Amino acid sequence: MKIGELAKAAHTQVETIRYYEREGLLPETVRTESNYRVYGDEHVDRLSFIRNCRRLDMTLDEIRILLRFKDSPLENCADVNDLLDEHIGHVAARIKELKALERQLKTLRENCRKSQQASQCGILSELSTASHPDQELTTSKGHVHGAHSLKAKL
Repeated sequence: MKIGELAKAAHTQVETIRYYEREGLLPETVRTESNYRVYGDEHVDRLSFIRNCRRLDMTLDEIRILLRFKDSPLENCADVNDLLDEHIGHVAARIKELKALERQLKTLRENCRKSQQASQCGILSELSTASHPDQELTTSKGHVHGAHSLKAKL
């Protein structure tokens, strides 16, 4: 099958397939006499595996490691378990950061409780004064919330 057919079969965009090829996640394919790449069911299976990993928010490096084990089925999978444990830790940290972000946004929302002219909007005013990601956001009621945990994400 050609790349367009592979894209349909794997529910993946052609550009994404080419990107995964450049990144070495998909094995090289044979080419026809007219220089078209020819893909098989193994490419559909591998793309499905990659898509499932991406759905779990795994990085390309993590996927590379998992693919190495998938390609070496007789290897011990202890490192796969370790990789997943580490990924779970990253997800837990992101959840914590997202909860902090939610609190910050709710605090920011407290600065403007009614519809009014934009020049009087407390949200816009607060966003103008919080000039650094580490600077704390304050509500009109004087509550202080730090923004330091999200600086890497912003």
